[in-house]
Amino acid sequence: MSQDTSQDHISHKRVLFRLPGADAVVPRSEEYARTDAGPMTIDLYYPPSATDAVPLAAVLFVTGYSDIGAQRMLGCKFKAMGAFVSWAQLAAASGLVGMTYENSHPYDVDQALDYIREHADEFGIDARRIGVWACSGHVPNALSLLMERGEDIKCAAFLYGYTLDVDGATDIADMAAKMKFVTVAAEKVVEDLPRDVPLWLVRAGQDGMPGLNHAFDRFVSKARAANLPMTVVDHATAPHAFDLLDDSAATRQVIKNTLAFLQHHLANPDAPRPV
Repeated sequence: MSQDTSQDHISHKRVLFRLPGADAVVPRSEEYARTDAGPMTIDLYYPPSATDAVPLAAVLFVTGYSDIGAQRMLGCKFKAMGAFVSWAQLAAASGLVGMTYENSHPYDVDQALDYIREHADEFGIDARRIGVWACSGHVPNALSLLMERGEDIKCAAFLYGYTLDVDGATDIADMAAKMKFVTVAAEKVVEDLPRDVPLWLVRAGQDGMPGLNHAFDRFVSKARAANLPMTVVDHATAPHAFDLLDDSAATRQVIKNTLAFLQHHLANPDAPRPV
């Protein structure tokens, strides 16, 4: 069996954590835009116990690369990867609507968020309770979304992510050029992030991606100096993509705590934002 079809291929790997009923959640697919290549869709993963009577909080799983490149390199779009499917299923099993989407360009996340908010009533989603999740090279695009759309986002969870270059460093820019993820916020500074959107930041202590933890540490230092509301978690023994690669009790606890963070901050639409 070739690497491209092997279950060991990164596109097939699923999150190393299980919740009852998660694996059985099947998404509802909705077209949110159309291009010359055809429709672009959002997949909505609903909790098994969801009813039409109560609008639900939701989590948008943000991507920072073009799906055109993903299909060429990985054989599928990001929303079809085992990682994104299983994270969205876990969100659903936690009582949230997990939302994944396809793009023609990473900037399409803005259009996807607009569509979700415009059709929130139809989708049974509470537009006041939408969080975002991103990891690795997807995080810079999610940071840009926070800077531009902070009023539409209740909280954000970022795992082992490239963040934002500060103090003249070029770690993020160098890796973006090599890995082809977008850095929409490259001209921004940490202080441009909203001060009322709680952040969950997980650092993988054994991350081998060039420059990632150096940039992460500088970013966190700046964010602390700006008094941004954030929780920083150090998974000291973890490699990059630990949620898919490090089958340990510590990894499972971090994933569980990530879901708990999202549940907590999306639970109450009327809860005051941090100030």
